[in-house]
Amino acid sequence: MITTRFNKSWLYDPRRSRLSDYASDIDDDQVPALEPELELIGEHQRRLWANGGNACLLAFHGLDASGKDSLIRTLATYMDPAGFHAWSFGRPAGAETKHDFLWRVVPYLPALGEMAAFNRSHHEAVMAERLWPVRDEGHYNWQARYAAIRAFEQHLVQEGTTVIKVWLELSPEEHRRRLLKRLDKPRKRWKFDRSDINAWQRRDEYLAVVEEAIAATHTPEAPWLIVPADRKPVARALVARVVAEQLVHLAPEYPQYDEDVLEQYRDLLKGE
Repeated sequence: MITTRFNKSWLYDPRRSRLSDYASDIDDDQVPALEPELELIGEHQRRLWANGGNACLLAFHGLDASGKDSLIRTLATYMDPAGFHAWSFGRPAGAETKHDFLWRVVPYLPALGEMAAFNRSHHEAVMAERLWPVRDEGHYNWQARYAAIRAFEQHLVQEGTTVIKVWLELSPEEHRRRLLKRLDKPRKRWKFDRSDINAWQRRDEYLAVVEEAIAATHTPEAPWLIVPADRKPVARALVARVVAEQLVHLAPEYPQYDEDVLEQYRDLLKGE
């Protein structure tokens, strides 16, 4: 379960159900220094890996170009790759459409001792799939899916996985600017296809279903954080602070060692 140590300013509040009620930018004096937080993440992710008693799942959502990929790359700066994995979930396809909607994420959940970052997650099944279904409309029961997600995340928490869910909040102006900038970069153009035109045209409709999904899946065990994302360095620093605080709580120390074993090994290496 997420601790109460982080700045509650980013915690979703059911009394503010519209994403536009949340800031997409903040003053510089509210932003922590990024590098110390990344160093804390690196150190305590190693302690998490060494202890093997807890796990941490990061689920990042946001509009296209909200900075999810670069955020994950930044968080991983000092992590040990043996205990950290990142996965991206796009539109369900193939076998994914033949199973229940949680099926495709289960193999990628972090084991005890591990961290995993999801660029989009099982929540896509109650966000994007509302507008772009992969099955017949009659198949969907959105309230049942919300209940399944709540139960699924409660189960993960009970079994030792801290679930951190982040929505990266972009203003309409910044969203438009980033998409235009992406179009101007040859190495970014591959990300676009015709479906993106429809996504932009239905932006407000999509955000409305996101608001409903966040409200329905926000729980004490696995709350949502709404993070200002108009400036990528700000979003990275704020999320890094949250992740660092959770890891310090989950793995404050390395495992206890057996002094007798160490002494015997020391004597062996010295040839005594």
